[in-house]
Amino acid sequence: MYYQGDSWGWGYYMPVRSIGPDPMERVAKLASESAVVIFSLSSCCMCHAVKRLFCGMGVNPTVYELDQDPRGKDMESALLRLLGNSQAVPVVFIGGKLIGAMDRVMASHINGTLVPLLKEAGALWL
Repeated sequence: MYYQGDSWGWGYYMPVRSIGPDPMERVAKLASESAVVIFSLSSCCMCHAVKRLFCGMGVNPTVYELDQDPRGKDMESALLRLLGNSQAVPVVFIGGKLIGAMDRVMASHINGTLVPLLKEAGALWL
């Protein structure tokens, strides 16, 4: 696996290597490999907003752009099942734990629970 720095200044984009045939297993494995992981679509405005939020906080998330992965549709379907709603991205994991979509991330940010989660995961050193 190689890391490719993002020219926009947020996180690292990582090519998704073959982990296994089960998309849910693949999502869980990828989500546990970094302190903050975002599953995204490159054309999604909410995905862009959540990446900017973390960047603005000084966090460098690992971002998986599902529309640029040959098996991204399968992972997107797995994320939909995991969330149980109609919008699969963005999906954020912190410390390997599912935080949720944009609404959950923003609620955590507003109520003050996001920063402690980031500190606990080692993504933020304030």
